[in-house]
Amino acid sequence: MEKLLLVYSLLFSLVIITCSATTYTVGDSSGWDISTNLDAWIADKNFRVGDALVFQYSSGQSVEEVTKENFNTCNTTNALATHGNGNTTVPLTRAGDRYFVSGNKLYCLGGMKLHAHVQGDDKSLAPTLAPKAVAGTDQNTSTLPQSPSSNIFRQERQILQGMHFI
Repeated sequence: MEKLLLVYSLLFSLVIITCSATTYTVGDSSGWDISTNLDAWIADKNFRVGDALVFQYSSGQSVEEVTKENFNTCNTTNALATHGNGNTTVPLTRAGDRYFVSGNKLYCLGGMKLHAHVQGDDKSLAPTLAPKAVAGTDQNTSTLPQSPSSNIFRQERQILQGMHFI
């Protein structure tokens, strides 16, 4: 019984660790400000899907999410999103690159911009793809990929079923 309780505890801990997300305050206590060295701040960060960026800034400032091209030139004309309430939380919902700049072009040119690379889920949690069609079979049938959360629960169920033998 003790062995089973230990195994369940370890399994529960793994699920919690796997599902945890991190909230990052951009610039830490300095916040989203022209005086903050954002390159130094981001250097040791590893963003993952599910994490969030919190931008804290003074009135009159703003955060603009832009394309890579507009990031490089500090162009906010066609911003993907504009935030100006002084306390903005941006959830990182997809893997890939995200680009943020100050709404003040001079501040952006002075370094007030942030390129965040968001890593996807681990391969073990990645959606499974449908197998390729075999020659001579109907090419129009397809299978939707499974979501990462369904893979987690399937793996957890298999582990729990296997524990009955312990």
